[in-house]
Amino acid sequence: MDLKIEFEEKIFENKRRSPDEFKIIANTLRQDIIKSLLLAGSGHSGGPLGIADLMSVLYFGGYLNYNPHEPDWKDRDRFILSAGHMAPILYAVLARAGYFPASELATLRKFGSRLQGHPGLDVKLPGIETSSGSLGQGVSIAVGMAMSHKLVDKDSKEVYSITGDGELQEGICWEAAMTAGTYGLDNFCWIVDNNDCQIDGRVKNVMSVYPLKEKFEAFGFTVFEIDGHNIVDIIATLDKFTRFHALRKGKPVCIIAKTFMGNGVSFMHDNYKWHGNPPNKEQAIKALEELSK
Repeated sequence: MDLKIEFEEKIFENKRRSPDEFKIIANTLRQDIIKSLLLAGSGHSGGPLGIADLMSVLYFGGYLNYNPHEPDWKDRDRFILSAGHMAPILYAVLARAGYFPASELATLRKFGSRLQGHPGLDVKLPGIETSSGSLGQGVSIAVGMAMSHKLVDKDSKEVYSITGDGELQEGICWEAAMTAGTYGLDNFCWIVDNNDCQIDGRVKNVMSVYPLKEKFEAFGFTVFEIDGHNIVDIIATLDKFTRFHALRKGKPVCIIAKTFMGNGVSFMHDNYKWHGNPPNKEQAIKALEELSK
């Protein structure tokens, strides 16, 4: 396979789809991630690849309300990638949603680019709700947004946030959980990317955060544990949050998604060493071959 880095200008609509369609979208996002990281020469591979399935359903399954032609649309829902180092997947999703040209993915982490290592409001990239990457702060901001919608504006807008499981080692995460539970923020969906990997090794070995389900329940959440690569599981669980409000019972929702770092690329699969490393040319060729099958 010759390595020719191109980003096809293809936009995906935000609508109900079949599981097979979501798998195609997720693999497109994974290819975008590999290409942009190769061109950048730095950045995080494992986490972004691991949440591609979740992000494909959330953004392109009719769950998150947004308008790429009007990024500041007042009736939009909010999404906060608290684990900001996983920015390559967010940028790929925003490009495929139509917020900016897919060709801009080639500028990841370049000087002057709007696609920096962590999402930032300072570069005015459409689709970004807040700067994030300082672990635990993004989800705390998301809880504040949910409080504003539910308690001040009293509207029906929803707020989603993704954290890594290693991120839960930060105490600020549990302050956010305590606040969400105390105020009954049933418009808030916290997704935990549970791959048991962080930059130094396994989460359970570095500083265990387990058990997660019992902890979130103790803070007043309705908790769902799912296979984060099973599209049917993801659809069914997001349906419970978005379409069947009575199931929330006045509680925030936590989705603990069991994922594998580097999913979709055999030599990265479940390997924490790919947390913060990009592929080289030979590795990118192999990855793209696997993802194009």
